[in-house]
Amino acid sequence: MNIKNKLQVLILSFLLLLPVNTLAYSNYVITGGETIGIEVNSLGIMVVGFYDVNNKSIAKDAGFMIGDRILEVNGNEVSNINEMINNVGEETDFTVVRDSKIKHIKLKSDRDASGILKTGLYVKDRISGIGTLTYIDPESKVFGALGHEILETTTITKFEIKDGKIYDATVNEIVKSRNGRAGEKSARYDRNNLEGTVNKNETSGIYGIYQEDFTDREKMKVGKVSEIKLGEALIRTVVHDNEIEDFEINILNINKDSETKNILFEVVSPTLLELTGGIVQGMSGSPIIQDDKIIGAVNYVIVNDTAKGYGIFITTMLEEGDK
Repeated sequence: MNIKNKLQVLILSFLLLLPVNTLAYSNYVITGGETIGIEVNSLGIMVVGFYDVNNKSIAKDAGFMIGDRILEVNGNEVSNINEMINNVGEETDFTVVRDSKIKHIKLKSDRDASGILKTGLYVKDRISGIGTLTYIDPESKVFGALGHEILETTTITKFEIKDGKIYDATVNEIVKSRNGRAGEKSARYDRNNLEGTVNKNETSGIYGIYQEDFTDREKMKVGKVSEIKLGEALIRTVVHDNEIEDFEINILNINKDSETKNILFEVVSPTLLELTGGIVQGMSGSPIIQDDKIIGAVNYVIVNDTAKGYGIFITTMLEEGDK
């Protein structure tokens, strides 16, 4: 056998040893449904707006743009607003990232009428809110939630995160949705009751490592996209205190071509319609269940018809969580 033939045999043998399925998520996962408090810290300090100082837009004129993320101030790494303020002077060198490129901006600060030094920058270093836990992978302890990314509301852009945490939360009020306006859950969460750490904010949701004990929770089979059908299904969520409940929905359409809006459904549960008016903010991440399988997660409400919403395929979330 010549060297060429030997190499072909070796390569073929190697290919035969490769696993057919390289994904590691479990075929059975723990369904969520509970409301969680979410806190995420920015990767850099995000510029979200400008204000005038002595009738001049000093930050905008210096070259800042909304969405810039400040990484260094006068050569010192900064991770929160207090660190930024402590490093600002009359003239300050900022290192920012914009469109994945590093830029350097020199800013001349000015003092207001009371003598306080001003930068003309509105900035943000963290975001907090509530959502719904979708799943926990019992093997890897990876969790997924929300079914969509966390956006910075001023810029309407994905919030680039350094890290974050999720906490146990209790629903205390619901503002009902009505056509033309989405309602919302109101919940309080306890920072002393940590459930997990967040390490990813992606188009399909937030992900991290779950830390609480879940050994006594029931596992549910993961439904494949090919198994989802039109008709009856359930969403699992909380509308009062910490009580997880299932509510009837009807799946109207399945879209395999959309990145995240895969399952169009309408709420048919009279109880849920009476309590919430359909889908409300804070339900994002609520598991969608059909034939005793988890098939997706609620991620959007249709504002003009709040009894209807969209869900993302659970396999999309599991694949992202596995990366």
